[in-house]
Amino acid sequence: MKVAIVGTQGVPANYGGFESLVENLLGEYCPQDIVYTVFCSGKDMTEKLRRYKGANLKYVPLHANGFQSIPYDIISLCRSITGYDVVMVLGVSGCLFLPVFRMFNRKKLIINIDGLEHRRAKWGNLARWVLRTSEAMAVKFADVVIADNKGIQDYVKSTYHKLSELIAYGGDHVKRSLSEEFIKDALSKYGLRAGEYAITVCRIEPENNSHIILDAFSKTNKKLVFIGNWNHSEYSKHLRVQYSKFDNILILDAIYDLDVLFALRSNAGIYMHGHSAGGTNPSLVEAMFFGMPIIACDVIYNRETTGNKAYYFSTSDDIIKLLEREDLDGSVMTEIAEKNYTWKNIAAQYVALYR
Repeated sequence: MKVAIVGTQGVPANYGGFESLVENLLGEYCPQDIVYTVFCSGKDMTEKLRRYKGANLKYVPLHANGFQSIPYDIISLCRSITGYDVVMVLGVSGCLFLPVFRMFNRKKLIINIDGLEHRRAKWGNLARWVLRTSEAMAVKFADVVIADNKGIQDYVKSTYHKLSELIAYGGDHVKRSLSEEFIKDALSKYGLRAGEYAITVCRIEPENNSHIILDAFSKTNKKLVFIGNWNHSEYSKHLRVQYSKFDNILILDAIYDLDVLFALRSNAGIYMHGHSAGGTNPSLVEAMFFGMPIIACDVIYNRETTGNKAYYFSTSDDIIKLLEREDLDGSVMTEIAEKNYTWKNIAAQYVALYR
């Protein structure tokens, strides 16, 4: 069975949630009768492999994100019209093209609509209209719609009166074995002591409530390590300038060394998760495998992901009150993660849809 995957930057994964999903659908969890073709960005991928983990890689000479994401997805869809038993689209950027695509392709079409992209604060009115219309086209023309969170599934049913398949993300790929010496050196580099700091890793955007988290910690003596893309926008640059002056707040640029990132996350005492949009956020699922208390933004997506067993905030005052508590426990997070968010189970659910 030949399966085309459209809508990601590509593999090997070095970007986001969809890329990590594809990375883990390939390789050891891929049955022998499934042959994947992954459409990749010729602009974003520095090394243009032809095959990876048994999959064929094909390149489109555009960036996969930003304003080029729509033509990038449309070109990928055009190139997948023939030769595949299943076409799987991740995200809705190019789904305005589906009425044309369906004139020439009647094979199984599976679309993961992601996390209601049109609700993100960063988009203007025109972009929101395009994304909302693309989402409607995705739901209308797909044979199977995938929702990564019960909140998204309920939204699809109430908005479009269509049932969807609920498949989340895996997070067990973050687990690794590192020497005590390596971990000690990693913590020492940033002046950290195991269990004595909170950490968050995210894109610095308004809907991730970075400003609320920073405001809360600036009013306490609790240590916060905040890793993100601080040069991304005026919003992020302003926050960096405003909060770098606090001794208990350590603002770090994105860390791409996965061993160092593991050392910092696995030794934190609390994980802060400010995302208010996006369904099941991969960073939250990954954090759950570390078994630490999680303080998350109080939205339905985060409550569903954590089984309503984390701690939740709406304001900076909520965070401050939670930080003052000494009974925060994260052990149940590992149990939920091992039950719901292993890649072996996630991959099996996708394969079942192909068949």
